[in-house]
Amino acid sequence: MNPQFGDIEQAYCQLETAKVIIQPAPYDGTSTWIKGADRGPAAIIQASANMELYDIETDSELYKNGIHTAEAIIQNESLEQMAGAVYRKTSDHLEQDKFIVTIGGEHSVSIGAIKAHAEKFNDLTVLQLDAHSDLRDEYEGSRYNHACVMARAKENCPIVQVGIRSMDYGEKVSLDTNRVFFAKDIHNNDSYIEKVVGLLSSNVYITIDLDVFDPSIMPSTGTPEPGGLLWYDILTLLKNVCNERSVVGFDVVELCPNENNKAPDFLAAKLIYKLLAYKFAFIGRL
Repeated sequence: MNPQFGDIEQAYCQLETAKVIIQPAPYDGTSTWIKGADRGPAAIIQASANMELYDIETDSELYKNGIHTAEAIIQNESLEQMAGAVYRKTSDHLEQDKFIVTIGGEHSVSIGAIKAHAEKFNDLTVLQLDAHSDLRDEYEGSRYNHACVMARAKENCPIVQVGIRSMDYGEKVSLDTNRVFFAKDIHNNDSYIEKVVGLLSSNVYITIDLDVFDPSIMPSTGTPEPGGLLWYDILTLLKNVCNERSVVGFDVVELCPNENNKAPDFLAAKLIYKLLAYKFAFIGRL
């Protein structure tokens, strides 16, 4: 059996009985600066073996709902084929009523996962946590580039963007200022969260680019942007979303691991487990 997220005992990681599927997608075909996001899923899974599986805040042992780590989706021929492979695998798992967590890999792997969820769930909104708006219709000759993720998401359902602090001028035409929350406006308060939740539909898919965090705690990304959010900033938002809406799936992408600093790997693993704990504890259903 391939390494399991959380290094949980086999009784709780069987595909047939697990409610949660961890779906690695180690792709890094279009990163424009620091390469290595393809090593992100393995680093997250390795770091997760060092987590305590009891969550203090929710007083829960979420792993007992079953967490199965699937075989990595390997497709390096083209962006379009990778998006298609993630879409098909996600759709297959959703047909089995699994809750899917896709871990990247660069942000382009989210395109297929979002499309599959949009087809499965009515009244869906995508909540993006990211330093970058990712609204280019095309970049470097492809509509499936990591810089186009949210442009593709908008073709499937509405989006809400949080933590944005970097974008190209040409993206302004696609930016809905009523549905974007810039990092400069929210970094020192949480009063914006009620408005975010109010913009979300009943079902929510969350896509988390780890560069939404400030580089002081998350330096291991392909494009570390200054001025990001901190750990409890993100957790407060996620907790409120899970409390008020039905989170139907999520992804965590863009970890570019550094052998000399394992803390960001652990942060990413812990973030996944915390969000799953919020989902189970506050919603009580998958």
